[in-house]
Amino acid sequence: MKKYLAEMIGTMVLVVMGCGVVVSLNCSSNCADVANAGTVIGTALAFGLSVVAMAYTIGGISGCHINPAITLGAFFSGRISAKDCFIYIIFQVIGGLLGGAILYLLVTSAGAEFAQAGVGLSANNLQEGISATGALIAEILFTCVFVLVVLGATSKTNGATNNFAGLAIGLSLVLVHLVCIRYTGTSVNPARSIGPALFAKYAGGPEGVIDNLWIFIVGPLVGAALASVIWRVIEPTNTEE
Repeated sequence: MKKYLAEMIGTMVLVVMGCGVVVSLNCSSNCADVANAGTVIGTALAFGLSVVAMAYTIGGISGCHINPAITLGAFFSGRISAKDCFIYIIFQVIGGLLGGAILYLLVTSAGAEFAQAGVGLSANNLQEGISATGALIAEILFTCVFVLVVLGATSKTNGATNNFAGLAIGLSLVLVHLVCIRYTGTSVNPARSIGPALFAKYAGGPEGVIDNLWIFIVGPLVGAALASVIWRVIEPTNTEE
């Protein structure tokens, strides 16, 4: 049970810290504008640093997946059981919901002006000029890259560099956000998307948050499956290969 609770807490922290920075920087409304590059960089760093912090906090307890896509990739790669995969995802979604609830309470108690600016709660949505197909492709592609980094960085065949897996994974998430924010706001994590989306809808957030939520569930899961296939093809059988 401790590892499941660790996943819940880690996912909650990711949502509160990562999405919280989006709200504080007002990135949800202007990230698509290249003139506001600072908000994009701040958001990317927030999510990456959250992963690094949690990796070195709960990594020894649960492996610090804090993302159903990573859990699915680990399952397809034969690293965890079907039972753990299922329960991990449940607790990650619960953590995402808790994070969304905390962020909602923070935003709505911070004054009318701030509440209006943060009404989207960093819920993922299609950015201006991006189609549902384009968003889905982006989520599949960048989740595949991210999960592939996770599988490689945590592989036993990686030798001493395995000790720096948390840092590598966090930095790769920064990179993914820098590229993908312009398309979808960057999910690559269904649990991160579900919590804020549900509470943003309750708070009167922008249109399409719930209608497009499927993209940020299906896309990352498909991307994770592709990453596991790629990793099985290129994974060395021992440290000498």
